[in-house]
Amino acid sequence: MSAGEQRVGLLGLGCNLPLPGRCGGRRAQLQAAVDALPTVGVTVLSSSSTYDTDPVGEVIDQPAFLNACVRINTALQPLALLDAVKRLEQELGRGESLLRHGPRAIDIDILLLGELELAHERMTLPHEQLLARRFVLIPALELDFELRAPAGARGNVRLADALAALPLDEGVRWAGPPLELPVG
Repeated sequence: MSAGEQRVGLLGLGCNLPLPGRCGGRRAQLQAAVDALPTVGVTVLSSSSTYDTDPVGEVIDQPAFLNACVRINTALQPLALLDAVKRLEQELGRGESLLRHGPRAIDIDILLLGELELAHERMTLPHEQLLARRFVLIPALELDFELRAPAGARGNVRLADALAALPLDEGVRWAGPPLELPVG
């Protein structure tokens, strides 16, 4: 990707700890992330609905998450985009968690960035859990049912096929309409 070249991507947003004093709870946290993305060079093109999801991973005993996916456009290189979203997480109250997969006020994951594939110590593209999490696949497919993961080691996988192959033990429930797109 050359400097200045725009690339369409997909971000996953999640939250299970609303910040005290912020009206709107978990949805407000996700909306705040969407509203802040343009300040770091990311244009939000569309948003999925929001989904109430059961915790998965290493910490199951925690509140349910609210998740969504947003389709973006950016000229940022992958590591610069990672730095930008990590900075936004801190600004939005994420803080440092002592538990991997533990409770958090906001989580922004880079799921796809065009057809780019990357294996770096700081990140992997496509995201290493993209094809294994219902809470990511369902909102991603809402945005584009024909979406595919880049070729790579696992082949050019349709996200719909990956979802169909997953067990139904991960609870994902529709929670509300899409997040609002930033104005301007």
